[in-house]
Amino acid sequence: MNTKRLIVVVGATGSGKTDLSIRLARYFDAPILSTDSRQIYRGLPIGTAQPTAGQLAAAEHHFIATHDITENFSCGEFEVQALALLDRLFASHNTVIAVGGSGLYVQALCEGMDDLPHADVQLREELNRRLDSEGLGSLLEELRRLDPEYYDKVDRNNPARVLRALEVCLQTGRPYSSMRTGERRKRDFRIVKIGIEMDRDVLYDRINRRVDAMVADGLEEEARAVYRFRNLNSLQTVGYKEMFEYFDGTISFEEAVDLIKRNTRRYAKRQMTWFRRDGGIRWFSNGEFDAVVKYVLDNKI
Repeated sequence: MNTKRLIVVVGATGSGKTDLSIRLARYFDAPILSTDSRQIYRGLPIGTAQPTAGQLAAAEHHFIATHDITENFSCGEFEVQALALLDRLFASHNTVIAVGGSGLYVQALCEGMDDLPHADVQLREELNRRLDSEGLGSLLEELRRLDPEYYDKVDRNNPARVLRALEVCLQTGRPYSSMRTGERRKRDFRIVKIGIEMDRDVLYDRINRRVDAMVADGLEEEARAVYRFRNLNSLQTVGYKEMFEYFDGTISFEEAVDLIKRNTRRYAKRQMTWFRRDGGIRWFSNGEFDAVVKYVLDNKI
């Protein structure tokens, strides 16, 4: 039996994943690996809800504020770097905690991503220029023509997903969807998946209060500091996009805050829809720490 174990903690934003991961890390004497696609970036501690200084001091963390916002960091690159890190961490630990709400990062870590071509820098720059000048709608129309199957599935409000699919189509001359095999890759460690579930009204209230806390902690100032980089993939995320609209003068500050709350609630709903499709996740209510530990210890497969 493989003695190396990866405990994967998932759930909606604001559900308490960070607190649970730290308690598990302290119980199992384990380091924490973040699977949050935005917390990896430096300069965004408030808007991405990175662990606080106290939380970082409570347990060893990885993939928190490790990359510059100008980097195009893909799921495939995360898979490679995260697996290399796990090799090092498992050399001195029997258990590692992975925590985050980015479904594709969790999938990359646990199952692997399809082998797709590396980004062509010149093509990526050209597509980004077109995004700026023509808008997302024009690129979506081209994706619909080149790969109607993926067009029907893609999140059409996510420029990064659209650009990546279009990039692969143009690089290879093949539909992006035809290259997504979905084959699971074998991992040489055991994986135990834990999900945190919460009553919707309770979760939404937590989200609203967390956004208020972010604003009080300086979200506006943080967003202003990166405003000139607004078109980067790393900043196409809730909290910054709404603040950028406020800076543009198209909405008021109050409207921006309300939109952040609304869009965060919608994001939480999408997260739960994604994770609910994974039958390997065992769900617990927030606060059931003893039950979570028992499940992990009993899980020998």
